[in-house]
Amino acid sequence: MRAADTPAHRGGYDAAVVGGGLIGLATAWRAARRGLRVAVLAPAGDSGAASGVAAGMLTPATEAMFGEEELMRFGADSRDRYPGFVRDVQADSGEDAGYRERGTLQIAFDTDDLSRLTELGELQSRLGLKAERITSRECRRLEPMLAPGVRGGVHVPDDHSVDPRRLARALRLAAAARGADFTADRAAEVLCEGGRVRGVRTAGGAEVRADQVVLAAGVWTPSIGGLPDGLLPPVRPVKGQLLRLRTPAGEEPIVSRTVRGLVKGTPVYLVPRADGEIVLGATQEEMGPDTRLTAGGVHQILRDAHELVPGVGELEIAEACVGLRPGSPDNEPLLGPLGPAGLHLATGHFRHGVLLTPGTADAMAEVLAGGALPDFARRFAAARFGPAGGGRH
Repeated sequence: MRAADTPAHRGGYDAAVVGGGLIGLATAWRAARRGLRVAVLAPAGDSGAASGVAAGMLTPATEAMFGEEELMRFGADSRDRYPGFVRDVQADSGEDAGYRERGTLQIAFDTDDLSRLTELGELQSRLGLKAERITSRECRRLEPMLAPGVRGGVHVPDDHSVDPRRLARALRLAAAARGADFTADRAAEVLCEGGRVRGVRTAGGAEVRADQVVLAAGVWTPSIGGLPDGLLPPVRPVKGQLLRLRTPAGEEPIVSRTVRGLVKGTPVYLVPRADGEIVLGATQEEMGPDTRLTAGGVHQILRDAHELVPGVGELEIAEACVGLRPGSPDNEPLLGPLGPAGLHLATGHFRHGVLLTPGTADAMAEVLAGGALPDFARRFAAARFGPAGGGRH
């Protein structure tokens, strides 16, 4: 296996991927699997501000929202790619990627929340997503630690979860095993000559020469220099606070599958890990690049989770996290070619980055290998916000 941090390839690369989160790592790995010479540029220890914090829900059915039908179809397609994606990652890396096939339970706290789930059920059916409406008693049969007063819910057997931190580690090893090189520095500038990209200059002044460049740096993508003003669509940070709780040694976790709830209209989730950790979250705050952990955010999460699963109060807080999700102008991904020849985007995934990782990686690898964006990803072409795109109407 190639070392994790090797010098830049002397002859240049087919592609340089900027960003060390799941999207960047998966894109680099899939491209390397196709035989491309790939470099990944990310600061040492950077697992991506969103990827390193995310809960890892693979839940297109329970994420379904009116007006996001095409995005959820992409999500369902990407979710269905996960089993093969994980098998390949684990085969190349020798690491467990933390994938769990236990389904998801969506819970309503009161009658208004139940009415909202009923409306979402109609959307789920229209999208062809498998979701079964169940009673409060059936909810507690699946998850006995639920509060007695929950009003009912929806069981989604095909919505699973993955541990993003373990997946990121496995992807990094898998990419290295397939020949990708890693430069442990921040990308400062895209190098352009003669109307096309020629590589990337790092903050430390090193040049990584490449025929193509993929900007997959999440909320930091627009801060990368060297490109014409106004070329990159705006990507805004959307703050999320969450907690990682620890189950006492020898005890069973308080939930056995992902539990998503509506508590007086506010969403909350609990995602169990195989090691007994429970991820509890998350806020969604339009606060700019604010990464402060706040008492109000933590209180909201704990309050709503306790309403659904009172046993939360007995768990130890192992870690409190804050991440910044990259949101595009229409909250949909920005994928593929944009501007100078050889420049590509893979960002703007907002709250669906983990879910959309396999689909994005497959689409970007196809583009980097000389093809066009596949049909399933074409709606999300980055050029829709370019000078000729004008956005989507």
